[in-house]
Amino acid sequence: MSDPLFSSLGHLEERKARGAFFTPPDLADFIAAWAIRSPKDRVLEPSCGDAAFLLSAGQRLIDLGCGETKAALRGVEIHAASAAEAASRTANVGAPATVVTGDFFDHEADKSWNVVLGNPPYVRYQGFTGENRRKGQGAALAQGVRLTGLASSWAPFVAHAAGHLTPSGRLGLVLPGELLTTNYAAAIRSFLMSRFRSVRLVMFERRVFPDVSEEVILLLAEGAGPTDHFLVHQVDDLEALSAIDDSAARWKPKRSDEKWSPALLPSGAAESYRKIVGQGAFERLDAWGATQLGAVTGNNSWFTMTTDRASRLRLEASDLVPVSPPGSKHLRGLAFNTATWKEMGTNGSRVWLFRPPGEPNPAAQALIREGEAEGIQNAYKCRVRSPWWRVPISQPGHLLFTYMNHETPRLVTNSARVRHLNSVHAVRLKSGRVRLGSALLPLAALNTLTSLSAELVGRSYGGGILKLEPTEANTLAVPSLATLQSWSVALQSLMPQLEKPLRGGALNDVIRQVDDALLIETLGLRKRDVRALEDARMMMFERRAARK
Repeated sequence: MSDPLFSSLGHLEERKARGAFFTPPDLADFIAAWAIRSPKDRVLEPSCGDAAFLLSAGQRLIDLGCGETKAALRGVEIHAASAAEAASRTANVGAPATVVTGDFFDHEADKSWNVVLGNPPYVRYQGFTGENRRKGQGAALAQGVRLTGLASSWAPFVAHAAGHLTPSGRLGLVLPGELLTTNYAAAIRSFLMSRFRSVRLVMFERRVFPDVSEEVILLLAEGAGPTDHFLVHQVDDLEALSAIDDSAARWKPKRSDEKWSPALLPSGAAESYRKIVGQGAFERLDAWGATQLGAVTGNNSWFTMTTDRASRLRLEASDLVPVSPPGSKHLRGLAFNTATWKEMGTNGSRVWLFRPPGEPNPAAQALIREGEAEGIQNAYKCRVRSPWWRVPISQPGHLLFTYMNHETPRLVTNSARVRHLNSVHAVRLKSGRVRLGSALLPLAALNTLTSLSAELVGRSYGGGILKLEPTEANTLAVPSLATLQSWSVALQSLMPQLEKPLRGGALNDVIRQVDDALLIETLGLRKRDVRALEDARMMMFERRAARK
């Protein structure tokens, strides 16, 4: 997340491709004020864009009595036009900086800078490839940080930036919430706690970057480590930054690399969550089975079709694969059965996937020619597969998983045995767990602890959306096999009375009833502990819902 301010320096989509986003001046001012303590500080901005942080840092140095900023203030920027703009803007306000055009990963980590601050570029692993990835991983490894191939661009930036600091230096960065939640960021979390004496995080309840949908946090780290804890400040928005004081929540991970998302919880709820998960009554979803991505067609509106359209095209049964229709709104109950699937097909939902298994018959060939006339084959996913019209599909999952939600993820029994598109995930249950998991896990997972777990392992996006990729879904805390075995009779008795209110939207009422039966009566948890978890879940939900 670099910080160009003007569209003249690149269209929004082009800037996003290189991970460049506008940084609000108030945020840059806050970090500069925290990080720069002396007029003699040497300040480095490793992804300066067109100078948001350099301007704040320059003004801070001048306010502290620095007479010559150019020697003390350096920016590195890979985009030549932005670098030129940065040099011009800092000079125009009387705080000139030395701006180097080039790749920060080529900038020697010489441990000579008192302050490193900025907003590293945010490019997801899919786009962070080739030479850029090689250099980034090499720079991180030079600091003792071994990153996986799933790491986004910000991760090696953090390690390389820290490598430029003096032992007592300060690091102030704007980072994505992935720092807290992703598995690949474990190496960075460990590194921060070993490298620095003090690590602080500032988290916002409201959205502060207009062009960024994911949660944003501030990392404030200083001194020579290690430390066994970090501090968390939670504020409403940018205006609240000015009111931050030394009071903060203290969080001590059991392991340096464990996820930091529980630090968002009140201390009592966090401890209860840890205790319950550690008792064996809950386990990760991947203990039940593998979470699978859905089929990527390249153009759902062309590849999927209604029963009526399939009939009009005279397609044969072998040309078509039954699927859960695009989207997930129809997955609100405990099971998706054949009767519902057929009814949706009759009512105009796209319940068929066009996928001839071998040489197309005349009707299929005619449809393929129509698609080529429309240019369907030119879509990226179509272009890279052969033949373009044969969509890769997996075996039907035992459970369908709604991974992008406003409320909480749902597990739904795939009684219809249909394939799934990429609007949902699926779970293939392990041998020996199929019968029990298919029958009971969808209802058992509708409890406060699992819903809270989803808030902790998932990613929050603009508009209040919670998203769980397969790697994150695999870590979701759900009732264990032993729990379901001991609770199966009570659970089965609940299902008939909860199915209708669940489909009617009474999700929280259903969760409360499952809590009473599962967490309190079966597992023996205290009501006050369960209610504390419930309050924490609602706090997390309201926090993400506030990010419009």
